[in-house]
Amino acid sequence: EVQLVESGGGLVQAGGSLRLSCVASGLIFDDYGIGWFRQAPGKEREAVSCIHVSDGSTHYEYSVKGRFTISSDNATNTVYLQMNSLKLEDTDVYYCAAGRAMYGCSKYGYHHWGQGTQVTVSS
Repeated sequence: EVQLVESGGGLVQAGGSLRLSCVASGLIFDDYGIGWFRQAPGKEREAVSCIHVSDGSTHYEYSVKGRFTISSDNATNTVYLQMNSLKLEDTDVYYCAAGRAMYGCSKYGYHHWGQGTQVTVSS
């Protein structure tokens, strides 16, 4: 059974930084794309950033380019999302997701989801 456990969310002031972690188990890590998505109440879940583990290819949603960095640690089956220069509009629940053989961030290709971690950016 594929399991994804997120951590690292919290409350931070605008301009600050957070690092989210997603630990994956029950899968062959190299076979997967791992993505970060976010969702506000009443809104569609949207992609933030994704990485294909085997070759490290990455994708970033336009609004986070230059501020967020996704990376993977294959030794620990962990994907990180380093979030810098956080803005009020980055406040959301952030979800980690895994999609076998996935490149890019189409959410319909990600079939395994974590429980989410809340990120709140204050002024």
